[in-house]
Amino acid sequence: MRLRPEISGCTNAAAPGDSRPGPIEKGDWRAMARFSGSTAARQSGRAAVIRPRRPFGDWVLHVPHTLRALVRADEIWLVVLAAMVGITAGLCVIAMGQATQLAHVMLFGIASPERLSGQLQVNALRSFAALGAGGLAVGVFGWWAARRWPRRAIDPIEANALHGGRMSLNDSLIVVVQTMLSNGVGASVGLEAGYTQIGSALASRLGRAFRVRRTDLRLLVGCGAAGAIAGAFNAPLTGAFYAFELVIGTYSLATLAPVMMASITSVLMTRLILPDEVGFDLRVPSAIEPSNYLPILALGMLCALGGILLMRGVTLTEELFRRSRVPIWARPAIGGVVIAGLALITPQVLSSGHAALQIGFDAPYPIEQIALLIMFKSLASAISLGSGFRGGLFFASLFLGAMLGKLFAAVLGLLVVAQAIPPVVCAVVGMSAFAVAVVGGPLTMAFLALETTGSLPLTAAVVAASVLSAITVRRTFGYSFATWRFHLRGESIRSAVDIGWMRSLTVGRMMRREVRTVRSDISLASFRRDFPLGATSQVVVVDETGRYSGLVLVSEAHGATGEDARLVDLLHDKGVSLVPQMTIKEAVAHFEAAESDALAVVDSRETGRVIGLLTEQYALRRYSEELDRRRRELVGEL
Repeated sequence: MRLRPEISGCTNAAAPGDSRPGPIEKGDWRAMARFSGSTAARQSGRAAVIRPRRPFGDWVLHVPHTLRALVRADEIWLVVLAAMVGITAGLCVIAMGQATQLAHVMLFGIASPERLSGQLQVNALRSFAALGAGGLAVGVFGWWAARRWPRRAIDPIEANALHGGRMSLNDSLIVVVQTMLSNGVGASVGLEAGYTQIGSALASRLGRAFRVRRTDLRLLVGCGAAGAIAGAFNAPLTGAFYAFELVIGTYSLATLAPVMMASITSVLMTRLILPDEVGFDLRVPSAIEPSNYLPILALGMLCALGGILLMRGVTLTEELFRRSRVPIWARPAIGGVVIAGLALITPQVLSSGHAALQIGFDAPYPIEQIALLIMFKSLASAISLGSGFRGGLFFASLFLGAMLGKLFAAVLGLLVVAQAIPPVVCAVVGMSAFAVAVVGGPLTMAFLALETTGSLPLTAAVVAASVLSAITVRRTFGYSFATWRFHLRGESIRSAVDIGWMRSLTVGRMMRREVRTVRSDISLASFRRDFPLGATSQVVVVDETGRYSGLVLVSEAHGATGEDARLVDLLHDKGVSLVPQMTIKEAVAHFEAAESDALAVVDSRETGRVIGLLTEQYALRRYSEELDRRRRELVGEL
């Protein structure tokens, strides 16, 4: 039976585990006002139940226990949940795409079916007004959101690597609004980052409502990203392998069905609502000559170097804006004005560049124009992100890679007398290899080429160039754009493989708390009497104030000779200790540096009070056990 709080003078407390507030105390005028304003309470004469306010993002109803048990017990129901995630991601992709297209129509005065980056020219006044005022709006909104919600948004890769798939829906909605504003006013950023952010965040929220396991929650986050990319490109295999390579971090038979279901349902949803939306219309040759593979591999290496330059350029632009005296809320406005100036030269630098890419595949551009397009688009993308616009480089990398491929084909045609590689082949290969350098995921881009062209011979060439591009970036730079941003923030994340457990496996969780200590001023005779041989291997020694001094080996204490021998002369690891917040990785590094088999754990460096002891053998065993468990989870054994 639940107890109802009375109006005043009530002394009965809330039932154990009850989430409702306790009794209304005298003088609590807010609670009294809420009660007196309750119509139902006035009519019935009974006390009103004051329910705590839930933050926005907890709008998903708590799923009944029966449904939660089904999802946790049978993987078929997890596939059903993944289908729901795919449908939701597809709807979000449609909504965001249509909203930004409407913004382009209203701000730049283009016709509704046309794309902004496909225009021959744009109105100068509209361009400067949209990008200048729009940049100011993006900057002010970002400044306001940072003051209201100071937490940094976690993207799907970071969520799966460090947080077990837990993402904040509120923070993700802020990212989505910033991305739509940036793309809607014409900044040279793509919507793909916003697509994956909202798709993965909704999947994470749904998984937490069903209280799925950590591995299943990470899988659902990958399903959300897969549905977002599949719906954006109308390519289910591309979306699925984007999730495998970049968000989940591995491929296994256990993860295949949910991820593919999310991708397929997202594509079906987009085709059902937008049946006229088509991908790229490309005519490619039916075969690739074996002699063409050598220049194709060279193009892959060239795209890798171009991707590294683009990522470095974004970082350099951010640093220049950071060193300037311009307030952070005004930087996007300045960047928008510069981009508007570039748009007067060529509108293909605006927005993500879908129409510009389609035109670029077919248009017979001269070499000079292709080089200018590459330079202006790179500059616009770097200025957009460096000045504070929100978005990604996914589609910009596709456009730059395609143009770099056409430039490569044109130059090769001038140098080689024999028949050169068709420009469309170099464009598709360059598009994929450049995107691999920036985004990562060689198989993702290979399936994008396959689903775009339908050509298996061309896909084989794309795979060769993409793999070489990935190897070149890994050996010379070491990061994709996402992991490079993590590196700049001090996070050592190279992929989405789950390493969050390593941070949760702390010294405080592993240490032995039952530790006897002795004072450093006791005599050796007293120490030998209290700690005979065989009782323990080492003893923690503290000074007269209780502060950690070092460790004493019992065998050395019993073997010490001489009347002037003291306990303090036998101390090891003086000043070397662990703290509870250290991770297993940091603890092992301390063991190696100290060359010790055991170290004391103190509450803090300032106080030095001993609270436990940790041995290297036990730490390594726990580390090995967790590694084996994660390996079994990756291959689907658990």
